[in-house]
Order: sequence, then C-alpha cells, then structure tokens
Amino acid sequence: MAVEGKGFVIKDKRALDEQGELKDEKQEDETKKEEAKKEEAKPDDAQGTPLPEVSFNSLIFSLSSSAFLHIGEIADPQSGEKKKDLPLAKHSIDIIAMLKEKTKGNLTEEEEQFVDNILTDLRFRYVKAMK
Repeated sequence: MAVEGKGFVIKDKRALDEQGELKDEKQEDETKKEEAKKEEAKPDDAQGTPLPEVSFNSLIFSLSSSAFLHIGEIADPQSGEKKKDLPLAKHSIDIIAMLKEKTKGNLTEEEEQFVDNILTDLRFRYVKAMK
C-alpha cells in the first residue's frame, strides 16, 4: 500500500558549509528549530480525520459498532456489503458485558445506562440473527 503525500527529508549533517568553512552553530540551531516547528504544525492523523473523544462511552460505542457489523446490521465500510459472523458478534457482546461487570460501581449513571441499553439491544439483535 503506497502512502501518498509523504516524502523523506534529507538532513545535512556535515560540519562544513558550501564554501568549505565550519558551519556556524547558530545556523544549525536555527535549522533545528525550524524543523521542530514544521513537525509541530503537522496534524497527528495524516488525513486530518478528527478522532472521537476518548471516553468510556466511545469505547463501548466502538465495540458495539463492531458487534453490529458482525451481526450484519451495518455494512462493511470497505466492501459495502453486509456480512454475518455471529461468533465474532458474540465475542464483541461478551467484551462489553465483561467491561460492564469489571467497572461496576465506577461508572456514572449515564455510562451505566448507556452500557445497559447497548447490551440489551445487541443481545436482542444477536438472538434475532441466530434464527
């Protein structure tokens, strides 16, 4: 897979300048500072796609999306086809249930309700897909 828009950087590490004289240390420091500024200006994601907020709900949402995909409720983003893989769907549902159990007493009321609703919906759709 080719990566577009990415290149390579050539850094001149020679001690002498174009005239054959020793390079000024100040010039090297300025060059390093400019390179650092360029690196800071680059977005974390090469395509600039915004990522969701890191939270417990976003983790559960991600796992539930995986389960919905494997149940066949949503299409595969790459192929556009709806495929069923019920063992993987059950695995995703079980992970969410395990997280619910392991985080019991540490979640906000909103997070608990979100997990309960997701699990209920996923389990219903899983049973329906089994028929």
